[in-house]
Amino acid sequence: MSVTDDVKNTLTSLISGAGDIVSTTQNVAKENIIKALQGAGDVAAGGTQAVSEVVTGGIQALSSAGGSLTDGVTGLVEGAIDGAKEVGVDTTQAAGEAASTAVHTISSVGGDVGGAAVSAVEGAIAAAGDIGADTGSLAVSAVRGTLKAADEIGSEAGSLVRKALLNAAALPHDVIDALLTGKTE
Repeated sequence: MSVTDDVKNTLTSLISGAGDIVSTTQNVAKENIIKALQGAGDVAAGGTQAVSEVVTGGIQALSSAGGSLTDGVTGLVEGAIDGAKEVGVDTTQAAGEAASTAVHTISSVGGDVGGAAVSAVEGAIAAAGDIGADTGSLAVSAVRGTLKAADEIGSEAGSLVRKALLNAAALPHDVIDALLTGKTE
């Protein structure tokens, strides 16, 4: 069975009884990243693949079980980064991959790509606090990941994501503005 299937099966059974979607998805994502990469010869190469599979499986499970997609994305991204750090995967790469995968997968299940982008960046920021990493670098990587995915989906998704990121009160606006305009203060 694939990592994506493992995550889907685990989350589908937990979501219905979960009071806290964020911590449930975070724990499942972290455990599955670690499990997928333990004993892996090339952790760096397998790391981003595992992050992508865990986030994809998590969103598919949330979508089919009726869990909150935005809360789920926050937890999945946070857990994926936590798990990546634990097995030695570059957390900045993990943040970008998790955020990009979240936007792509949310789009494929018909969810709110703007909400997914904001949740992904929030998850990266929360993960930085969890693991003692630089919040700015994880946030920048997550923002870049969401923008890259949105632009690959299409111009409408790109503008939705940009608007959502700019309007999200909880995100660091200096970082968002600099990335969107290319200007720093």
